[in-house]
Amino acid sequence: MSNRKPYVREMTRTWWKDDPFYRFYMVREATILPLIFFTICLTFGLGCLVKGPEAWAGWLSFMSNPIVVVLNILALLASLFHAQTFFSMMPQVVPIKIKGKKLDKTIIVLAQWAAVAAISLVVLVLV
Repeated sequence: MSNRKPYVREMTRTWWKDDPFYRFYMVREATILPLIFFTICLTFGLGCLVKGPEAWAGWLSFMSNPIVVVLNILALLASLFHAQTFFSMMPQVVPIKIKGKKLDKTIIVLAQWAAVAAISLVVLVLV
């Protein structure tokens, strides 16, 4: 056996701050935090809906709190940012070919946003 000490590369807690690619990646992944809050709020809202009108009224008053409204707006912005980054990566991950020719990346991204807009419109009309 050798008496040499193995090389252990030092890794700081902020290693990702040195590279713009990793900074962007960490910001993108951090968008899940406001979405977790939003999901928890919706889950409690469904529980209050089941419990009855008084619980539902309490949940509605909680949701009208200005801090909760701001957090929900942050969740919406985080969701839109996450969707934009996902949609922009989609043509690279799944290149679409029509008659052997690659479809332009902007068409794919715009088609995804059009689908989001159409689904949102349908939900708004139905609800």
